[in-house]
Amino acid sequence: VSASGLSVGELEYIGPNGYRMSHYRAPTPASVPGARTLTTEALLTLIEETTTVLIDVQAVTVRPAADKELGISWLPNKTRYHIPNSTWLPNVGYGDLEPNMDRYFRGQLNRLTGGDLNQSIVFYCIVDCWMSWNAAQRASRYGYTDVYWYPEGSDGWAQHGLPLIEAMPIPISNSEREDP
Repeated sequence: VSASGLSVGELEYIGPNGYRMSHYRAPTPASVPGARTLTTEALLTLIEETTTVLIDVQAVTVRPAADKELGISWLPNKTRYHIPNSTWLPNVGYGDLEPNMDRYFRGQLNRLTGGDLNQSIVFYCIVDCWMSWNAAQRASRYGYTDVYWYPEGSDGWAQHGLPLIEAMPIPISNSEREDP
């Protein structure tokens, strides 16, 4: 185990930017730099006691640029079910974000938190998914101070007998899509 808390096998996929760069569907470490890890019980308490922004980062296919006039950004492979009161921001957990995805992520975080860098934010995906690990770390690096990671994701939520609801990904706006 390295000084970062990651095993040699995990470090193999971490890029120089500190994010997992590939093989996103693999066992995750116990913690994320800049975030606190939550169990299902701790997440339930946090939701009950605070105003918390829940962000699902499950990846989806991006609609080709030629189709952008249709106003749809994503092509979900199948129906996604996630934790109630969550917002689905697909693909923000990749290790290397294109400038438009970085604008999308920053803009959506600002919208969801009302610009409050101290707002509680929980990131999740599915179990054994590094995308939520990356997204939580990235939000912390953006300056958010109350960042949480729920590594059990929607899988763990459902395994605890808690309800999931059908999700719709938040589209990318034209301003997020275009390079300035």
